[in-house]
Amino acid sequence: MASLLLSECHALRPLPATIRLRPKPPVLAASHRGFISDMTQPNRRMLPNWALRVSAPARTVVVEMEPREGEDAIKNHAEEFDPGMPPPFGLAEIRAAIPKHCWVKNPWRSMSYVVRDVAIVFALATAAAYINSWAVWPLYWAAQGTLFWALFVLGHDCGHGSFSNNPKLNSVVGHILHSSILVPYHGWRISHRTHHQNHGHVDKDESWHPLPEKIYRSLDFVTRKLRFTLPFPALAFPIYLWGRSPGKRGSHFNPESDLFLPNERKDVITSTACWIFMAVVLAGLTWFMGPLKMFKLYVVPYSLFVMWLDIVTYLHHHGHEEKLPWYRGKEWSYLRGGLTTFDRDYGWINNIHHDIGTHVIHHLFPQIPHYHLVEATKSGQASSRKLLQRTREISAFAFSPPQSSVQEHESRPLC
Repeated sequence: MASLLLSECHALRPLPATIRLRPKPPVLAASHRGFISDMTQPNRRMLPNWALRVSAPARTVVVEMEPREGEDAIKNHAEEFDPGMPPPFGLAEIRAAIPKHCWVKNPWRSMSYVVRDVAIVFALATAAAYINSWAVWPLYWAAQGTLFWALFVLGHDCGHGSFSNNPKLNSVVGHILHSSILVPYHGWRISHRTHHQNHGHVDKDESWHPLPEKIYRSLDFVTRKLRFTLPFPALAFPIYLWGRSPGKRGSHFNPESDLFLPNERKDVITSTACWIFMAVVLAGLTWFMGPLKMFKLYVVPYSLFVMWLDIVTYLHHHGHEEKLPWYRGKEWSYLRGGLTTFDRDYGWINNIHHDIGTHVIHHLFPQIPHYHLVEATKSGQASSRKLLQRTREISAFAFSPPQSSVQEHESRPLC
């Protein structure tokens, strides 16, 4: 199996040889947490790695036995998960469930979020510099670091084209927002596009993918320490921009990098020039205001923004107790990769960082504006509930053992 996590699944106990099996009907597997996470609860005793059920339908086994034991046995043994099978639905079915207005991009509404966030950033900086109290600085750092992260998310929308239908407007706004927080807009936009196109692929995904053992063993001590020892991974983003992930070559600043096609090199040069300009501006402000004040006003919030980005990205693409599968070769598909993500609820911060936690629908359809993601997710959940209910009815009919078989096997317990 291509999935690196299959070895973590518990083996299922084989059925007795005397029990006959019928051909399996098509059954919809329990889907992804955050997409239809509230539809059904995973059977942790039989399938502790529930996230695998996102990527393949259940393989149905119908067991003929005594009626009193049959119902419980079917619940426990009827579904044998096969992660080598494709998802039981397509992108078109999910797309059809999303209201048409969710695809509409309103540049005025998008710009209103930019104006709001930029105004708050300047207001926070002005207030903190004016008060200049150590009682206020920690509050400022937490708030400003979060607002820097919100600016990044808006620039991220520009990169996806969900900000507006005007590529020039997306590029100008994206450069202003991302350059202000030292992110090369086009360089990151292109590598992030690679991530979306290959998410869940062990060899081709761009970031936070599991490393093959050969590459891991080839890492030097410093790289291995920074990559896999907390708190260093939470500060990895600037290093990633300069040198990408372990095992990959190139840089987001270098137009000759393997990341970019020849016709994208001018865009990369433009973004690198904007980054350099912002670095010069910051150097001038440091000389004008002094290193300590600049450290408090910009460096600390920037560091918190990096932590926000690294932690949120990890949470969206990795589980903790519930692991997500990774694929390679023919077992990988765009739909499969997009479904192997997590939605996360950040509470009252959801509105501040533009509902970035609605990540499953975003990965499948990155063209949807952030202010429609919540509604699009709910629509997808409602449609999936109907599909699951219909599948359960079909499965319940298929699971009903004939009377003759019950009599034949009533003295043969399943386990």
